[in-house]
Amino acid sequence: MRAKKTITSILIHAVLAIMAVVWLVPIVWLIVTSFSGFDGMNTSRFFPETWSMRNYTRILFQSDTVSQFPVWFKNTFIIAIFTCLISTSFVLMVSYAMSCMRFKGRKALMNAAVMLQLFPGFLSMIAIYFILKAVNLTNSHFGMILVYSGGAGLGYLVAKGFFDTIPTSLREAAYLEGASEARTFFTIVLPLSRPIIVYTVISSFLVPWTDFVFAKIILNSGISTDWTVAIGLYNMLQRQLLPNYFSRFCAGGVLVGIPIGILFIIMQKFYVEGITGGSVKG
Repeated sequence: MRAKKTITSILIHAVLAIMAVVWLVPIVWLIVTSFSGFDGMNTSRFFPETWSMRNYTRILFQSDTVSQFPVWFKNTFIIAIFTCLISTSFVLMVSYAMSCMRFKGRKALMNAAVMLQLFPGFLSMIAIYFILKAVNLTNSHFGMILVYSGGAGLGYLVAKGFFDTIPTSLREAAYLEGASEARTFFTIVLPLSRPIIVYTVISSFLVPWTDFVFAKIILNSGISTDWTVAIGLYNMLQRQLLPNYFSRFCAGGVLVGIPIGILFIIMQKFYVEGITGGSVKG
């Protein structure tokens, strides 16, 4: 019996190791290629023959008609920050209403939201584009923020499940003290909800930061200074540009991942905090 468990454990760890290698190899190749002294794509070697930091210096400080990474980064960061703030507010407020409040049509609204979430977002791309075009918001960062934030409240299910775990007695005690629904939400529920707030913030930030499809449709004027990072880096993969810009593309890919890593490092400590420790009045 012990031998069978040992063999099973070895097989499981072997499969996991293979999956880890398959997942990590492209990332490692992207990173090492970003330090290559060769501008183009070199598929004959995994590690570059010469190492250099010039890809990072050129993509950050030597913009040209093809590579304008600082401008793309700024555009994407602004869109992601505002989307994150608006989306997080929508998700938390809708989740609280669905979890802690009782009103007519509540279950019907919840069912409708779940049904809408079943449809892929790209099915609405054409309709969204023509709506934005009608109100002159295509090729506009404000229009993109509206698109990313508009349906954020429909993704309330995870946050609602978290709010369901907060003891009802805490809210009832606040009501007895004369607190309004808004004050209960901001002073009682939110301080106990740091883990789900962190999850919502990271999820809301990632959507515009990594999106390509909606950005490509909305920002279609061809003006490179309006592009996001995803569009700009994708444009660098044109066949005629690969010999001179592929290593810079890899450097840009590495730089794009840095803000997400920093965001997670800053906020991960909130995951270990208790949600109701010391909060119930004696």
